Amino acid sequence: MLKIGLVSISDRASQGVYEDKGLPALQDWLARALATPFETLTRLIPDEQPRIEAELKTLVDDEGCQLVLTTGGTGPAPRDVTPDATLAVADRVMPGFGEQMRQISLKFVPTAILSRQVGVIRKQSLILNLPGQPKAIQETLEGLRGADGKVEVPGIFAAVPYCLDLIGAPYIETHESVVKAFRPKSAIKPAP
Repeated sequence: MLKIGLVSISDRASQGVYEDKGLPALQDWLARALATPFETLTRLIPDEQPRIEAELKTLVDDEGCQLVLTTGGTGPAPRDVTPDATLAVADRVMPGFGEQMRQISLKFVPTAILSRQVGVIRKQSLILNLPGQPKAIQETLEGLRGADGKVEVPGIFAAVPYCLDLIGAPYIETHESVVKAFRPKSAIKPAP
């Protein structure tokens, strides 16, 4: 079964100053998008690089998560250290994920160029830094749809299942009405 680590990074939400909206948004989206059974492990932590690094390592190395999604802490402010922590624990960088997230977000806000989101591989796990706002999380995962409802710009999650295949994680399928996973024909497994 696919294990997914979800990490919301926010000083104020972790202190109870306001309600975290990142974790619920991620859980709701995954429940709608994934056709394959999965379980999640959630963390709500402050913007502290050593703590973020430790949680990412724990989720991958000890808990066995094959996918880890973070939300928050990807801007240029001094306390925004999520990408720095993610890169510090990475075995390999997957730059296309960050590039595509910024491309999608630029359709909505010019400040998307300030985002430092990254995607990396650690062992047999994919770690992706997502935006902090629920609407932006959905947009970057699903992509941009035209007035007819068809995807005009693919979201990053279209590439996640095949990436997981390539690094040895479980085979997963998505609900195409939410996000259509792309795999080469040779990598598609027949339905049971």
